[in-house]
Amino acid sequence: MAEQPMPDKQRLTIDIMQHQGRFQLAAQLSLPMRGVTALFGSSGCGKTSLLRLVAGLDRLQKGRIALGQTVLADTEQGRCLPPHRRRLGVVFQEPRLFPHYRVAGNLRYGMPKHMARRFGAIVELLGIRQLLGRYPATLSGGEARRVAIGRALLSDPALLLMDEPLSGLDAARKTELLRYIRRLSVEVGVPIVFVSHAPEEIVDVADALVLMDAGKVLASGSLDEMLLRFDLSEPLAGFDGASRLVGQVHRHDDNDRLTEIVLADGQLLRVPAFDAPQGQSIRLRIPARDIALATQPAVSGVLNGLSYRNQLNAVIEEATLLSDSDASVELRLRLGDQALRARVTRQAWRELGLTVGQSVTALVRCVAFSAQHAFAAQYSQAPIE
Repeated sequence: MAEQPMPDKQRLTIDIMQHQGRFQLAAQLSLPMRGVTALFGSSGCGKTSLLRLVAGLDRLQKGRIALGQTVLADTEQGRCLPPHRRRLGVVFQEPRLFPHYRVAGNLRYGMPKHMARRFGAIVELLGIRQLLGRYPATLSGGEARRVAIGRALLSDPALLLMDEPLSGLDAARKTELLRYIRRLSVEVGVPIVFVSHAPEEIVDVADALVLMDAGKVLASGSLDEMLLRFDLSEPLAGFDGASRLVGQVHRHDDNDRLTEIVLADGQLLRVPAFDAPQGQSIRLRIPARDIALATQPAVSGVLNGLSYRNQLNAVIEEATLLSDSDASVELRLRLGDQALRARVTRQAWRELGLTVGQSVTALVRCVAFSAQHAFAAQYSQAPIE
């Protein structure tokens, strides 16, 4: 049975028109109020402008924005809630902490009394207890971002807006902060709208995606579905054909430092070892370039003469040429109720005699995965309308 759309009381609904000089922002969206929804597009496409209108930091010129049953702005009715009454937590590119307050003081600034009981839990979740007595000037970039997120959470928001929260951080700090962001919507229960122009951040953290260009919404939907759409290959070129699979931790091989993941259809994937308990649901990101195809499975499960350690039984569900000048054929492979994107050359497609509907073996390198490619799976995402 198809999942029913969420009622408006559980959605952020947007129908707006905004002019900024020659730039025009026009967006119609209905976003599910759970999980992480990413706004993606090149610089200047309107992501931050849209976020600022939702937050009330810019005044809406025409249209309506509502958070569930609460109307944030409606130009026809002449309604515009001030930012402090919208119950929105906002995290900017810069932490914007008060330099004369210690971390504890920054966290408690604007915190309603009833949130005092959650102070300790949020501090522990973000790993900032050891920072409480320090001043912002002594914090690293990643520490300051976590404190800013904590302050936003302790305001008891119905929705958390994050505008390029990883901007300016090095790779290690980005990976660390992504791990915290992934946990927030599940463990704290606060939905997140996450603005980014970095595909790797989006694939690692998001449940749903809104794709923007030149002030307009090109497409929106669950991230996994969007990644498999060939008609979006050009605007999603930076994602490099990545797709995701969901499975559970089966066991850890301490000798070879590998972790086995069992997929829903019972097939196994071996990835570099990471810390997760047996039975933990895991999402894995797999770039199309790290998948090869064989027309027959390896004999007795042994891939003689190849370094590939993973083989998955799949069916070619769709194949397309993105352009006449492209040497590659883009494929969507079906693995039970999940799908995977792959890419082969035209020559390989022809010489292997591949066809839509054919059963094949997808070969996946173990080293295609890294720690940030494996993370706790969240609940299924409601559709974006």
